[in-house]
Amino acid sequence: MKQLGGRMLAFLSLLISTGALAVQPHAKNIHLLSPEEQKFILNLGHKEIPRDCHDLWESSGAQARDGVYLIKPADTLIVAYCAMQEGGWTVIQHITVNSSVDFDRSWEEYKLGFGSLTDNHWLGNDYIHQLTSGPGRYKLGIKLVDKDAKTKTGEYDPVLVEDENAQYRLRLGLYQGTAVDALTMDPENYLHDNQRFTTKDRDNDNYFQNCAKLEFQGVAGGGWWYDACAGANLNRRNVIYWQKDCNKEHLCKYTWMMVKPSDMVKVIRPADCQRDEL
Repeated sequence: MKQLGGRMLAFLSLLISTGALAVQPHAKNIHLLSPEEQKFILNLGHKEIPRDCHDLWESSGAQARDGVYLIKPADTLIVAYCAMQEGGWTVIQHITVNSSVDFDRSWEEYKLGFGSLTDNHWLGNDYIHQLTSGPGRYKLGIKLVDKDAKTKTGEYDPVLVEDENAQYRLRLGLYQGTAVDALTMDPENYLHDNQRFTTKDRDNDNYFQNCAKLEFQGVAGGGWWYDACAGANLNRRNVIYWQKDCNKEHLCKYTWMMVKPSDMVKVIRPADCQRDEL
C-alpha cells in the first residue's frame, strides 16, 4: 500500500511538472479570471515567478506570447495580462467604448481590481503601486485606438503610483508619443500628475463635487486621478476621453494602460567607469 501511494504521488508530481494537471493558483486577484480561464495561465506550475511581464519577456529571449501570466511584483502573487509582442508590457487597464464591465466602482474595487483580464479590466491600485514602486524605475504606456482603427501611443517616464496611505497619488515624468500629453500638460489646466485617486465613495479631487460621480449620457465618470475634473479619463465606458485624440466628437474604440521598466535606467558597474586624467 505504501509503495502504491508513493507511485501515485510520483505520478501526480509528473503531471504537475509537465502541465498535464493544472495547479490552482493562489493569486490575490484571481477573481479577474473565470475558473475556465484560470486553466490557461501560461506559466501555471512554473517554479520561478517573474516580477513583471518584461522580466518574463527577457528571460524567454523575447519569445513569450501574449496572454495571462502569474507575476510577483512584491510579496504578492497576482495574475496579469502581458502584451509580449510589444516588448513585455504589464497591462493595468483595458476598456472598450461600450464595455460590458462597469467602471463606476468603489474604492475597494479599484484597490483590488475588477473585470476580466482577457477583456475590460482594472488590475488594482494596490498591484499598480507594487509594480511601479521598484526596484528600478518604471514607465507608463498609453495606447489609444479610434473608430477608424488609427492608433496613437504615449509614454510617461518614469511613473509611480504611491500607496494607499497617499491615496494612490500619481507621479509622472517626461512624456513622448504620437498622442497628446493629456496627463501632465493640458490647455485647460487639468493636471492629472500629482493627483490622488478618486472614486464615487472617496473624493480626493479638486472640484467642489465628486468628479467620479459626474455623469455623461447617464454614465458616471469612474475612478481616476482627477483634478477639477479631467483633461483625460480612460475609465468612463461610453466616452473614452483623451483631449483632442479621444472625445465625443472623435470617438475611440478602446484603450490600454501598461507599465514596464524604464529604458532610461542603465546600471553602471565599476569596471565600466574610467577616471579622467588631467
